[in-house]
Amino acid sequence: MYQKVVIVGNLGTDPEMRYMPDGTAVTNFSVATNRRWTDRASGEPREETTWFRVSVWRQQAEAANQYLSKGRQVLVEGRMRPDPQTGGPRLWTGQDGSMRASFELTAEVVRFIGSREGASQMEGESVEGPAAQEEDEIPF
Repeated sequence: MYQKVVIVGNLGTDPEMRYMPDGTAVTNFSVATNRRWTDRASGEPREETTWFRVSVWRQQAEAANQYLSKGRQVLVEGRMRPDPQTGGPRLWTGQDGSMRASFELTAEVVRFIGSREGASQMEGESVEGPAAQEEDEIPF
């Protein structure tokens, strides 16, 4: 079995990097993806935002922490990590009492596709980790 998720969105927070006890770097950040459409019945514009919590490991964790910041546009390729309790997205109750959800991704590739004040030299560059090696073609 194989799964791959590709998202394009904007960072909702600055990246947070830490080191595991064995010295492995891991960086976490949230990405908001937006979908806009016009409601056929009412003709009103609609918008839906989906949040993803992204974990990036090793060398690409250090690069993501150095070059990414809140508001920056990124493309992330990776795999979903289901919540162990629900088997789906991570669920929690927001400050306003409503149920919230976020999807957890482990990144294999992070591409810095948008610029944010002073970051334009990184536009279009990508960082790939050891998990993002060439794979055999999967016949479908």
